[in-house]
Amino acid sequence: MEKSLSGFVKEMRKQFGLTQVDLAEKSGVGLRFVRELEQGKTTLRLDKVNQVLALFGRQVGAVRIGNEEDKA
Repeated sequence: MEKSLSGFVKEMRKQFGLTQVDLAEKSGVGLRFVRELEQGKTTLRLDKVNQVLALFGRQVGAVRIGNEEDKA
């Protein structure tokens, strides 16, 4: 089952024993950004999302949607 980005960040934050404040400080983004990210806001700056994800060894990338036969 695929997780949403917001669910992934929240789960990883908890696994690492971080509060939202800790995550914001360690990743160099604001607390409001972390809250919006975890709440699933649909319009977020990707560079800031990647700053947060970098703490967990991840980054946002392009992924294929649909069937493999549906190549563009």
